[in-house]
Amino acid sequence: MADTQQVDPKAEKKAARLARQIGGFAKAHGGAEGQVAYLGQRGARIVLVGEDGAWGDVFAPSTEIARKAVEKAGITVYEDFDGEFAAKVRTGPYEWSRMAGIQVGGPSQG
Repeated sequence: MADTQQVDPKAEKKAARLARQIGGFAKAHGGAEGQVAYLGQRGARIVLVGEDGAWGDVFAPSTEIARKAVEKAGITVYEDFDGEFAAKVRTGPYEWSRMAGIQVGGPSQG
Protein backbone atom coordinates (compact mmCIF):
# COMPACT_ATOMS: atom_id res chain seq x y z
CA MET A 1 0.00 0.00 0.00
CA ALA A 2 1.43 3.41 -0.97
CA ASP A 3 1.91 6.21 1.50
CA THR A 4 -0.78 8.76 0.64
CA GLN A 5 0.03 11.29 3.35
CA GLN A 6 -0.03 14.80 1.90
CA VAL A 7 2.95 17.04 2.60
CA ASP A 8 2.00 20.67 3.17
CA PRO A 9 4.80 22.74 1.59
CA LYS A 10 4.06 25.72 3.87
CA ALA A 11 4.26 23.53 6.99
CA GLU A 12 7.51 21.97 5.78
CA LYS A 13 8.99 25.40 5.12
CA LYS A 14 7.95 26.64 8.58
CA ALA A 15 9.37 23.51 10.25
CA ALA A 16 12.65 23.96 8.36
CA ARG A 17 12.88 27.61 9.43
CA LEU A 18 12.23 26.71 13.06
CA ALA A 19 14.80 23.89 12.83
CA ARG A 20 17.41 26.44 11.68
CA GLN A 21 16.55 28.68 14.66
CA ILE A 22 16.81 25.72 17.02
CA GLY A 23 20.12 24.73 15.42
CA GLY A 24 21.42 28.27 15.84
CA PHE A 25 20.49 28.23 19.52
CA ALA A 26 22.15 24.83 19.96
CA LYS A 27 25.32 26.01 18.23
CA ALA A 28 25.51 29.13 20.38
CA HIS A 29 25.02 27.18 23.62
CA GLY A 30 27.06 24.00 23.13
CA GLY A 31 24.05 21.88 22.21
CA ALA A 32 20.42 21.95 23.22
CA GLU A 33 17.50 19.88 24.39
CA GLY A 34 13.84 20.81 24.21
CA GLN A 35 10.24 20.27 25.15
CA VAL A 36 7.16 20.87 22.99
CA ALA A 37 4.21 22.37 24.85
CA TYR A 38 0.74 22.49 23.30
CA LEU A 39 -0.80 25.97 23.52
CA GLY A 40 -4.25 25.25 22.13
CA GLN A 41 -5.32 27.21 19.06
CA ARG A 42 -2.20 29.39 19.37
CA GLY A 43 0.02 26.45 18.41
CA ALA A 44 2.99 25.09 20.33
CA ARG A 45 5.95 26.42 22.27
CA ILE A 46 9.33 24.78 21.90
CA VAL A 47 11.29 25.42 25.10
CA LEU A 48 15.05 25.08 24.54
CA VAL A 49 17.74 24.56 27.14
CA GLY A 50 21.37 24.82 26.09
CA GLU A 51 24.20 22.73 27.49
CA ASP A 52 25.40 25.91 29.22
CA GLY A 53 22.07 26.32 31.03
CA ALA A 54 20.81 29.17 28.82
CA TRP A 55 17.20 28.86 27.79
CA GLY A 56 14.89 30.26 25.19
CA ASP A 57 11.85 29.38 23.18
CA VAL A 58 10.36 29.48 19.72
CA PHE A 59 6.74 29.20 18.71
CA ALA A 60 5.15 27.04 16.03
CA PRO A 61 1.65 27.36 14.58
CA SER A 62 0.91 23.72 15.44
CA THR A 63 2.24 20.85 17.53
CA GLU A 64 2.84 18.86 14.34
CA ILE A 65 5.10 21.59 12.92
CA ALA A 66 6.89 21.92 16.28
CA ARG A 67 7.60 18.18 16.37
CA LYS A 68 8.87 18.21 12.78
CA ALA A 69 11.14 21.15 13.63
CA VAL A 70 12.78 19.47 16.64
CA GLU A 71 13.17 16.27 14.63
CA LYS A 72 14.87 18.16 11.78
CA ALA A 73 17.09 19.98 14.31
CA GLY A 74 18.11 16.64 15.82
CA ILE A 75 17.74 17.63 19.46
CA THR A 76 16.61 15.47 22.37
CA VAL A 77 12.99 16.21 23.26
CA TYR A 78 11.40 15.67 26.67
CA GLU A 79 7.70 15.03 27.29
CA ASP A 80 7.58 17.35 30.31
CA PHE A 81 9.50 20.34 31.58
CA ASP A 82 10.51 18.88 34.92
CA GLY A 83 13.10 16.70 36.64
CA GLU A 84 16.57 16.54 35.16
CA PHE A 85 15.59 18.64 32.15
CA ALA A 86 14.27 21.56 34.22
CA ALA A 87 17.28 21.34 36.54
CA LYS A 88 19.57 22.19 33.60
CA VAL A 89 18.16 25.74 33.34
CA ARG A 90 20.40 28.44 34.80
CA THR A 91 18.66 31.63 35.79
CA GLY A 92 20.22 35.02 36.25
CA PRO A 93 19.28 38.22 38.06
CA TYR A 94 16.74 39.20 35.39
CA GLU A 95 14.76 35.99 35.75
CA TRP A 96 14.87 36.13 39.55
CA SER A 97 13.59 39.73 39.57
CA ARG A 98 10.79 38.79 37.16
CA MET A 99 9.79 35.80 39.30
CA ALA A 100 9.81 37.97 42.42
CA GLY A 101 7.60 40.52 40.69
CA ILE A 102 5.13 37.83 39.73
CA GLN A 103 5.04 36.52 43.33
CA VAL A 104 4.14 39.90 44.77
CA GLY A 105 1.68 40.95 42.09
CA GLY A 106 3.94 42.35 39.42
CA PRO A 107 5.92 45.57 39.16
CA SER A 108 4.78 48.45 41.32
CA GLN A 109 2.57 51.05 39.71
CA GLY A 110 3.98 53.94 41.69
